[in-house]
Amino acid sequence: MTVILGIDPGTRICGYGILRVPHEPLDFGAIRPPSHLPLEKRYQILFEGIEVLLEKYIPEAVAVEAQFVNKNPQSTLKLGMAKGMVFLAAARKGIPIYEYAPKKAKLAVTGKGGASKLQVQRMIQMLLRLPHLPEPEDAADALALAICCAHDQYQGK
Repeated sequence: MTVILGIDPGTRICGYGILRVPHEPLDFGAIRPPSHLPLEKRYQILFEGIEVLLEKYIPEAVAVEAQFVNKNPQSTLKLGMAKGMVFLAAARKGIPIYEYAPKKAKLAVTGKGGASKLQVQRMIQMLLRLPHLPEPEDAADALALAICCAHDQYQGK
């Protein structure tokens, strides 16, 4: 069965969600590089954490949130570099990457592209029959990306 790794990249919290298609959650959580470390060490921790997930679950696809352009160029650049760690880790394993805008992932799970973080968490909990809300919210976003990819790439397969 198809396994998808969803990633909501960030330099402080990088949410991840592993989904077996169609809707079986295998794992979710966050990679949290210590904020006191220099950026290059935080990127290394992100890269190595993603590599561990790829080796453990052997996904056939990686779904990542499309670049959000912030008003602060430095924040946008740092986020883009975190996303680059995801791309590099997946590319080294030959795993295809699919990008989805946050609105598309929210639409896939809630039916509303402008859904709140809490609405996404609640729908992920319901869809995946989780006993508790997925935490942190970045993990719920990552699971939403994986579900969006499952619908987009693997529906009916």
